[in-house]
Amino acid sequence: MPGSAPLRDEEDWALNQRVVGGDRAAFQLLVLRHEGRLRAFLARAAGSDADDLAQEAFVRAWQRASDFRGQGSYAAWVMGIGWRLFLDQRRTARRREGLAAGEAHVDATDPHPASDAAIDADRLLAALSVQERAALTLCFGHGWSHGEAAGIMGVPLGTLKSLVLRGRAKAQKMSGGGTDA
Repeated sequence: MPGSAPLRDEEDWALNQRVVGGDRAAFQLLVLRHEGRLRAFLARAAGSDADDLAQEAFVRAWQRASDFRGQGSYAAWVMGIGWRLFLDQRRTARRREGLAAGEAHVDATDPHPASDAAIDADRLLAALSVQERAALTLCFGHGWSHGEAAGIMGVPLGTLKSLVLRGRAKAQKMSGGGTDA
């Protein structure tokens, strides 16, 4: 839908301005608009911790509403908060656990049965680095442009493009689409 994104961005900006003034109803609308996409992204990046991270991301978005300046979309801003929370959680866990064997892997268990294609995609993504997985999920799973994904992840555009290329190449190789296994 051409033209709908700028309108939505303007609506989100107006809602956030109301949030700055303490309007809980406006914040509820922002959460309803963006929580599904945030949770889906974090589920790929963080596994079973996605719901807690998404909730914390929205708590931070409420607390820091005045930090959103309208440069870029609100969705990208809140996704960036979620991504940084995930990275912080991951660093903290690594320090605390001393990188115990096997615990550095993403928990891919899900109480809901998935199709074979979804299971294969999860296996391929789980074999990638966290940053490669996030880059592919943002660009191909959620439709963000490379520039938007770079902003969400807080990396330069060239780095994001490299992560996407490396992640795609690894995934293709693992799925038999590459030259050698």
